[in-house]
Amino acid sequence: MVAPTAAEPVVASRRLLLPGLLDPVPGLETYWVRPGGITAVRVHGGDAVTVVDRQGRQRAEVTALRPDGTDARDLLGLTADAPATALRALAAAAAPGAVEDPVLAALLAHGLDPGELRAAVLFGEWSPAGSRETFRVAGPGFVVVAAPGGRMATDETTGNPPSDLVLEIRRADPRVREVPPLPPPLAEPILDVRVDAATAMSYEVKAGQYIQILDVEGRQCSDFLAFSAHRLQEGRERGLDATATRYFMGQAYPQPGLHGKFYDQDMEPLIEVVRDTVGRHDTFGLACNTKYYEDLGYFGHVNCTDNFNEQLRGYGIEERAGWPALNLFYNTAFDAANQLIFDEPWSRPGDYVLMRAGVDLVCASSACPDDIDPANAWVPTDVHLRVYSAERKFSMAMAHRTTPEQPATLTRETAFAPRTRALTRQFTEYRGYWLPTSFDGHGAVDEYWACRELAAVMDLSPLRKFEVLGPDAEALLQASVTRNIRRLSVNQVVYSAVCNETGGMIDDCTVFRLADTNFRFVGGDEYTGTWLREQAERLGLDRVWVKHSTDQMHNLAVQGPASRDVLRELVWTPGTQPAFADLTWFRFTIGRLGDHHGIPVVVSRTGYSGELGYEIWCHPSDGPAVWDAVWEAGRPHGMLPLGLDALDVLRIESGLVFAGYDFDDTVDPFEAGVGFTVPLKTKEDDFVGRDALLTRKAHPQRRLVGLELAGNEPAAHGDCVHVGRHQVGVVTSATRSPILRKNIALCRIAVEHAEIGTEVDVGKLDGHRKRIPARVVRFPFYDPDKERPRS
Repeated sequence: MVAPTAAEPVVASRRLLLPGLLDPVPGLETYWVRPGGITAVRVHGGDAVTVVDRQGRQRAEVTALRPDGTDARDLLGLTADAPATALRALAAAAAPGAVEDPVLAALLAHGLDPGELRAAVLFGEWSPAGSRETFRVAGPGFVVVAAPGGRMATDETTGNPPSDLVLEIRRADPRVREVPPLPPPLAEPILDVRVDAATAMSYEVKAGQYIQILDVEGRQCSDFLAFSAHRLQEGRERGLDATATRYFMGQAYPQPGLHGKFYDQDMEPLIEVVRDTVGRHDTFGLACNTKYYEDLGYFGHVNCTDNFNEQLRGYGIEERAGWPALNLFYNTAFDAANQLIFDEPWSRPGDYVLMRAGVDLVCASSACPDDIDPANAWVPTDVHLRVYSAERKFSMAMAHRTTPEQPATLTRETAFAPRTRALTRQFTEYRGYWLPTSFDGHGAVDEYWACRELAAVMDLSPLRKFEVLGPDAEALLQASVTRNIRRLSVNQVVYSAVCNETGGMIDDCTVFRLADTNFRFVGGDEYTGTWLREQAERLGLDRVWVKHSTDQMHNLAVQGPASRDVLRELVWTPGTQPAFADLTWFRFTIGRLGDHHGIPVVVSRTGYSGELGYEIWCHPSDGPAVWDAVWEAGRPHGMLPLGLDALDVLRIESGLVFAGYDFDDTVDPFEAGVGFTVPLKTKEDDFVGRDALLTRKAHPQRRLVGLELAGNEPAAHGDCVHVGRHQVGVVTSATRSPILRKNIALCRIAVEHAEIGTEVDVGKLDGHRKRIPARVVRFPFYDPDKERPRS
C-alpha cells in the first residue's frame, strides 16, 4: 500500500448520523435537567461529571450521595455549603403519601430528609451561555443536579426565566450499555413484562385500562392486535379494522386527539390512542409472514404472523396467513407515485405508545423478528409492555423535539385551558399545545363575525417567546432578523422575517423592546431560539443571553372593533408606562388588571386578525384569572371566544401569512408577501441572508398574490395554478370569505402572471380534468390599506 503524499490529502470518511440514538463518543452519557427540575445519575470512581449551562444565567445545584443514599460531600471535591433549595422545594410540594417524583422517592426510601441536604452552587446570574464545570468522581454514588427557578416577573423589563442544564457523564470504564434503561412506569402497573425479540405475547385488558408499548432500544417494530373479548365469547371475531378506522378518523392512522380511535368491522371503537412519543407508524400493513420471507429466499424464517397464530389459538381465533396489524414504530408511507415505501423506524430508546381500551380486549403484541430489511434497522430487539389501571388518568399528548438530540416534550395545555375546555371539546394539537378549533354553541362562522363586528378573545399561547438580554442583545438581533432593530424604541414592537443564508424564511416574529439591552422575541418555531444562540456564538457575541420564556409568558388576543372598549377600563398602567388609551399600532405597555394591586400584564396593540386588536401577556399561573377578567369585561360588548378555524379565515382575508403554508425555508420574504420586512436600502448593517436577498429582489421569480375564484367551489393548500396546460403557481392558503361572499386564495405565482387581472385556473384532481377559473386580485382582500387595525 502506497502512503499518501502531500498532494494526496487523507479524507476521513463521514459516519452515518443518527441523532438521539447513538452516543458520539463511547462512554459519554448525556442527561437533561429541565428548568425547575432535578436529575439524578449513578456514578463510579474515575467518572468525569460535567454540568453545562446551555442558555446561560442559570444557577445549578449539585448534591452528591453515597450508594446507600447518605450525604457524600467529598465525592466530587466540591464545597457543598448552600441549601439544596430545589430538593427542599420538591419535598415541600409533594402531597403526603403520594410522592411521584422518582428522585424524591429514592431519597425518602433511604431515610433522608431533603431539608437537611446541602448543595454546591455552580453558575449564576451572569454565567455565559455554554458555561461548563467538570469534576472527577472519587468513588461510587449518585450525583443529583437541579436547575432551580421560579416565576419570571411579567411587569419587569429584566426578566431571567429559568432554563435547562445538561449533565454529561464520561465513564472511566466506557463499556457500552447493552440495554438502555427504560423510562419509569407512568403509574403502578398491573402488568409489566418484556416481549423478547422475535416473539409475541397475548394478554387481556379490561375496558378503561391503559396499554403502554415501549421500544426498548429504538427502531424496533411491534405489531399489535386487539379483539373484542365479548364478541369472542359469542363466537364472533372482531378485531382492528383498517377500513373502518380510516373512514371514521379520516387519517392513515389515528393520533392523540379528536381523531384517536381504532374501530372494528362492526364500527365499534376498540381502543383510543392517548399518547404517542414517536409520531410515525405503519399504516395497517400486514405483520411479517411466511410468504414474505419465502418470496425473498429466506425459508423457515420466524415471523410475527406465526407467532400471533400460536398465541391466539387458545382464544379460538382462526389462524391467518398474514395478520393485518397496527405496526407500531414501523415507518411506511405512500409516495407521490402511489408506491408503498418503507424505511427504518423513527422510534428512540424508551419511546412509547399509550392506548386506552374502550371495551374488554384480547390483545397480542410482538417484537418483530425481521432482520432482512430496515423494519427493525436490521437488528431485532425487545419490546416492553405495561398495563395500567382504569382508575388512573393520563394526559393526551404527542411528543416534540426542538432538535433530534434534545429530549421529547409532550403536548401541554395552555394557562387558559381550564376556561376554554369548559366551552368546547373541539381541540387540535398545535405546536406542542392543545388549542380549540371552534366553540360549542357558536362555530367558526359565528366566531368570525364576532371578531369582524364586535370582539373576540383567543388563546395564542403556543407562540414561542425568548428573552434576549445583555449588552450585545441589540447587535445579535440586528444581525439575525431582517428589520432594523436599532430603530426600535422602548415600548415599540416590530414585525420581521428571520432568514437563512439563502434568503429563505425560517420563521417570522415580532420583537418587543423592553429596555436598552432587553428584548422579547416572539416567533412561531421553538428552534429559532436555538438558531439565535448559534448566531451569537458565530458572531462572537458573548454578552448576550437568549432565554426561553414560553413557559413564563402565555397570551390572549382580544380582537375586533370593540376590543379597545373591552379593555379600556380593565388595564391600569403606572405613570412610567404609556397609557392604554394612547397605545398606537405596534406599541405595548406594562401594567396591571384593574388597579395597581392587580395581576401584572403586558398589553400590546398587535394581532393576527386584520382588525383593531390587542394581546395580553401574563404568567401562566394568572391565566384563568386573566381570562375571567377579560370575559367579564367583554360580555356587555357581545364578545365571543375564537378558535383556530375562524382565525384562519380572518388571517387569509387580511393577507397574513402562516408558516408551513405561505412560507418555509425555501421561500424568501418577497415571495411570501412580506417584502416590507426587508429594508435593504435603509438598513446598512449586515444580517443573515442579506446578500441572497439582494440577488433575489433584483431577479424575482415568484410573487405572492391574491386569487378570487369563480363559482362556489373552494381551493385548498397545495392546489396547482395553471395558465393553459402548464403550471405557473401553487395555492398556499385558501378559504371561503364570509364578508366578501367569495372563495379566495393566496397563491405563489410566477412573476410573469402576477399582474392584477390575470386570468388563471386552479387545478383540482390531476390539475387538468377539473379547473376552477380564477383571477389575480389585490390583497389583502379585506381592508387592503390596514385602516382598521390602525384605527
